[in-house]
Amino acid sequence: MKKIISVAAWLLAALPAFGARLSVTVTNDTGIARPAETITIPFAQVLQLLDPAHANAQYWTNRANIPKVRFDNLLVKDSTGKEIPSQVTNLDTKGGRNYQYNDVIFQHDFAEGEKSATFTIETVDTQVAPYPSKVYGRFVPDRLDDFAWENDLIAHRIYGPGLEDPTRTTPATDLMPFGGSGVDVWSKRFPYLVIDRWYNKDHNALHTDTGEGLDMYETGQARGDGGVGVWDDASKTLYVSRDFRTWKVMANGPIRLVFELGYEAWDIGNGAKISETKRYTMDAGHYLDQVESTFTLTGADEVTVGIGLTEHTSRSDNAQVMPSNNEQNLWESVWENYRTNGQFGTGLVLAPGTNFTGLVKAQKNLPVSNGLRPDDLMLVKVKNGDTIRFYAGAAWENLGTVKTADQWSAYLAAWAQRLRAPVKVSVAVEGAQ
Repeated sequence: MKKIISVAAWLLAALPAFGARLSVTVTNDTGIARPAETITIPFAQVLQLLDPAHANAQYWTNRANIPKVRFDNLLVKDSTGKEIPSQVTNLDTKGGRNYQYNDVIFQHDFAEGEKSATFTIETVDTQVAPYPSKVYGRFVPDRLDDFAWENDLIAHRIYGPGLEDPTRTTPATDLMPFGGSGVDVWSKRFPYLVIDRWYNKDHNALHTDTGEGLDMYETGQARGDGGVGVWDDASKTLYVSRDFRTWKVMANGPIRLVFELGYEAWDIGNGAKISETKRYTMDAGHYLDQVESTFTLTGADEVTVGIGLTEHTSRSDNAQVMPSNNEQNLWESVWENYRTNGQFGTGLVLAPGTNFTGLVKAQKNLPVSNGLRPDDLMLVKVKNGDTIRFYAGAAWENLGTVKTADQWSAYLAAWAQRLRAPVKVSVAVEGAQ
């Protein structure tokens, strides 16, 4: 009899927790304002708590064994019971049945002084309808292999291999070669997604603001908004890669976009070479993207990588450029009064623990018709296999809360503080039946 009871108890524990839901408490110990804070909970933890019978198998082998917890039937609510958008990421799938979900994510705006917030996560019997996406990215073969991405505040693109094709037929005014790991910026006036719309424009229309914004930023062979290179201090030379050669989208909204770009090995002097795999994570509501650059190094034990922001100086229209930085908090910015298009800023924040070695200005970008584009570089020591993590982004005064150089500097400083004091997340089962 005792054996029967113990087996029954084991079976009951193994059954999905029907009627159960998770209580999530997020603690903001510093009390600083954290707009669009992205809250991340491992999917494996949610599965273990809500559906222990399938905790060790994140996919099913037959139709009678469908897990209770799936990416499409999770519902997240705030403390008032209001449904809020969420996303389950699946970064590692290779297709077929092998779906290894990574995280459940959602967002909350912490007001200044707000130190905690509570949420619930539960499953529903039907599929949860998809939420409108605030992020988007894609490879753009219809425009010389760009990769473009955006959220509700800003948009970017990086040049692809099609731009280096010597047989291409494009306007003679295009610059060749590009050295294309510099990052371009597109400035939007509205939070809706524009990439596909803007790629339908011709070259001149894309650089003209007809009411939605424009591509006003000029990158060329400079680093733009967070491009990298290898800095040789002796020769004052920045060695940069060609355009990316591989790309992969790993998550595409509604809250988070994740993609990777691969750069083949390039010469960095003295017989050494380096290659880079760059992973971007863009979240809704943020001016800054997380960038994780992993390097493979041959012919040298250690190099100095420079992460750059471009100044648009020596221009015929005398654009005002205001660089600033804070070495203690590991951030820098360039704020510009950009021709007739208004005020605009780019910024970098290094992750805590980065092997930061200083700041330098690279003066050897190739000249263009309207002046030099020097890069303000944050320098980081890198060995073979190292990954550096930093945050890069931009703000235009015509969308969002950042309107001035002081506001942009404050945003970067606050971001550095957020990195040093991340929120804490605790999860527990409530109401199991």
